[in-house]
Amino acid sequence: MAVMISKIKNSIRDSASAIEEVLGHADKIVAINGMIIDALVAGNKILTAGNGGSAAESLHMAEELVGRFRTNRVSLPAVSLVADSTALTCIGNDFGFEYIFSRQIEGLGKSGDILVLFSSSGSAENLKQALLMAHSKGLKVICLLGKDGGQLAGMGDLELIAPGGVTERIQEVHQLLLHIILDAVEEKFSD
Repeated sequence: MAVMISKIKNSIRDSASAIEEVLGHADKIVAINGMIIDALVAGNKILTAGNGGSAAESLHMAEELVGRFRTNRVSLPAVSLVADSTALTCIGNDFGFEYIFSRQIEGLGKSGDILVLFSSSGSAENLKQALLMAHSKGLKVICLLGKDGGQLAGMGDLELIAPGGVTERIQEVHQLLLHIILDAVEEKFSD
């Protein structure tokens, strides 16, 4: 029992510490909020993508923009590229798993849209291909990464690498960032 309590307390302390370190990135968060809000004000859409737990964050962001975060407001255009299992399996089968997001961006993305990538490692080839396709089509790319940023580090228009090298801490930071972004967007678009 004492070992379990100690482990729980350590997890909470580690999470709080990683989140506390985000305070040093407030300027980047303001820039990310601004880029997303400017795109939405201009009538553009937000595309999101990620793998595994980051896919869940991708879905969360898109559904909150289309639906709502805290208050009723106009629905905002957002699509999670992980949501359509038929597209994912068709593209994966016909082109390869590394193109499951880039192929969708090729068909759905337009200049002025934003692609938000969630990745705890920054090492997924399908996210790199998505980023490259997005840039070729004139989309801006925001990378919410972890660890050292992996191969995606420095490739986006804006990025924030979550502190803490452990996947669950990175995902907790990404969840906080996601809620901060949604709060800023909702404030802009609420009546």
